[in-house]
Amino acid sequence: MYWYVKVLKQYADFEGRARRKEYWIFALFNVIFGVTAIVLDTLLEISFTESGYGPIYLLYMLAMLIPGLAVGVRRLHDVGKSGAMILVGLIPFVGGIWLLVLFLRDSEAGENQYGPNPKEEQEEYFDTLRE
Repeated sequence: MYWYVKVLKQYADFEGRARRKEYWIFALFNVIFGVTAIVLDTLLEISFTESGYGPIYLLYMLAMLIPGLAVGVRRLHDVGKSGAMILVGLIPFVGGIWLLVLFLRDSEAGENQYGPNPKEEQEEYFDTLRE
């Protein structure tokens, strides 16, 4: 849950880098909360169609649009790619697969043009706590 809240705190921050863990935990909670919103829409019988999508789900997805894009751009920065690469996802089929491959890659070691490696910074922080 920490990583989900961290992304929300960086609501529209498109600069810097995001670890794999940060991106994928955010994605996991996003799916869980999205499904919960669909269930609520269905239980309250306020769905627009048989699909289950209703106002609660649409408001949630609208609220998560900017943080989702921001963490995606920061994740691309972490693997050394420009944030504009997020637009590759607009290419049918191939674009989504290519983004998935990039999002699954490990962080670029050390500092890159987008900032220091957040994984290394966090490991150094925990090392100082252990001493």
